[in-house]
Amino acid sequence: MMTSSEINELRQDFPLLKRTVYGRPLVYLDNAATTQTPRCVVDMIEEMYYTHKANVHRGVHTLSQEGTELMERTRERVREFIGAESTEEVIFTRGATEAINLVASSYGQLLDEGDEIVLTTMEHHANIVPWQLLRQRRGVVIKVVPLHSDGSLDMEAYKAMLGPRTKVVSAAHVSNVLGTVNPVAEMARLAHQAGAVMMVDGAQAIAHTAVNVHDIGADFYAFSSHKMYGPTGVGILYGRRELLDKMPPYQGGGEMISHVTFEHTTWADLPFKFEAGTPDYVGIAAFRIAIDYLAGIGTKAIAAHEEALMQHAQARMVSEIPGIRLFGTAPGKAGIISFLLGSAHHYDTGLLLDKLGIAVRTGHHCAQPLMQSLGIDGTVRASFALYNTMEEADRFVDALKRIAPMLV
Repeated sequence: MMTSSEINELRQDFPLLKRTVYGRPLVYLDNAATTQTPRCVVDMIEEMYYTHKANVHRGVHTLSQEGTELMERTRERVREFIGAESTEEVIFTRGATEAINLVASSYGQLLDEGDEIVLTTMEHHANIVPWQLLRQRRGVVIKVVPLHSDGSLDMEAYKAMLGPRTKVVSAAHVSNVLGTVNPVAEMARLAHQAGAVMMVDGAQAIAHTAVNVHDIGADFYAFSSHKMYGPTGVGILYGRRELLDKMPPYQGGGEMISHVTFEHTTWADLPFKFEAGTPDYVGIAAFRIAIDYLAGIGTKAIAAHEEALMQHAQARMVSEIPGIRLFGTAPGKAGIISFLLGSAHHYDTGLLLDKLGIAVRTGHHCAQPLMQSLGIDGTVRASFALYNTMEEADRFVDALKRIAPMLV
């Protein structure tokens, strides 16, 4: 676990953390929605705009070549970071949402009416709605794996759902509401035994645990830069090359073509077949710096730090706040706490916490089916990151103790 002095030193890299809200020092606990960005990443964005800005892959001039090289260095860094075999398996998108939509839209064209997609109750809307759209287009069947009361996946139910018509299993690596860490490697093994491919939504996992797509057995893996201290508007889809080769393009336009006539068009080689139009090469170049920053600290150290904060805050909440209701208590969960103060509305709790300088998330967290299964319409969510401190965890709980009598 990182020491207090190490964390305080890291905090100097994040100017936003020095802000005050309503005259109080900011405690930022909305990291599951988006993480803050260190100076080195912002410096790279500035360098790109001021020194290297020119459209990539399309020019012989120096600026274009520089921008292209910096963008492609990120692709190689991502390949290394997730253990992919080739940069051809690393596709730049606008985020995890677009990455999942790409798979549902493109790989989905290879499916037939009656083929089955297996999801879980804890999925983010980004891993539900694209498959529903595919159902409307292709007539596929969606099956949903239930959860145990602690928020863990019912693996026996999952095994029972797999069958000869199962073509895709698509599941979150980590729940954005419950913090549950799903056994995605075991899920992938079972999916492959049934002849299905495994799509993993890694948006909530990638900054908190080491990810090797081959060790997992993922056929597709999606994540976003902005949840791992990088720029917004940049995401990654990893896909096994043999699957990507079979899939039709997701969008048409420049860059993704080999040759165009009005009669016929041929596609570019991977990964460019799936990267139509001018990419956010500025954000992509800066994303490499974020990965280096994250790797320099180490996901193991980050995960241990976040777990310590979560366990400390959660223990105090249970012992010191009457009527607290926790959602998601599975063993080994990530650094996320979803809760309600008795029957108080989550919005009221979040609003009062904000007045005390505590930034948390409220609502359904883009997981309405999960909320329905829990019999609620939303929660308050506190989520930790590498720069949060034990003092902030205590301030958060102290603030809850102060407002609880007003609401419960």
